[in-house]
Amino acid sequence: MGSLRLLCRYFAASLRAQAQYPGTTLLTATGAFAVTFIDLFAIAALFARFGRVQGWRFGEVALFYGLVSISFAIADFVSRGFDILGTEFIRTGDFDRVLLRPRSAALQLIGYDFRLRCLGRFGQGVVVTAIGTAALRFHWDLGALAIATFAVIGGVALFCGLLVLQATLSFWTVESLEVANVLTYGGVQAAQFPLSLYAPWFRGFLIFVVPLGCVAYFPVVALLGRHDPLGAPDWFLPLSPVFGLVFLAFALWVWGFGVRRYTSTGT
Repeated sequence: MGSLRLLCRYFAASLRAQAQYPGTTLLTATGAFAVTFIDLFAIAALFARFGRVQGWRFGEVALFYGLVSISFAIADFVSRGFDILGTEFIRTGDFDRVLLRPRSAALQLIGYDFRLRCLGRFGQGVVVTAIGTAALRFHWDLGALAIATFAVIGGVALFCGLLVLQATLSFWTVESLEVANVLTYGGVQAAQFPLSLYAPWFRGFLIFVVPLGCVAYFPVVALLGRHDPLGAPDWFLPLSPVFGLVFLAFALWVWGFGVRRYTSTGT
């Protein structure tokens, strides 16, 4: 409970800081909404030209897209500190001060900055999900809401885990490796489409190495009431987001390993 109260104080301080420049905050959030929404027009144009793509309709892909955008927006909102660990903390030596405080380093990085611009991507995800719902004439009952909520929780955990792993690399290389961005931001793009559209080796990577398919593809297939074209059993589909939580637990274990091997700048 003490940690929760501290996070609430961090959150209030971040809101006060951004409220000093409300116009800037509004413009950045609106810009994030508009920029990410452009991708939807490209997808809509693709389906308008070819109709179904390997049996998938526009509304179904919109559900993939919307739920992944919501998950990543929440993860980005709570993990800003991990995203900038190398440049803002380790390179400057400020991470020493983080370690000297009587709270865990992970908790302090979570509370470092809650960026309201993430509301733009979150709003875009909600709008796209609504568009997919309307296109499919999909009815949200309690079961569907439970599956979607679990998928978002698993997605938030997985994307947070990716950002934690990216931050852990900073203990050995201050410059952020491009491969980390491929897994985070590139992973968002990959998870926004059905896995059956990809090559078999890439599908395996997105299921067994970085389980993006488990937090996006399989739950949406369950939502749609379809049998998985890849052959996954029906009972597994709604339960698959649990692997996002497992991935986060693994990332935090790796994070602890990196913190124990952190070497100060000496400044």
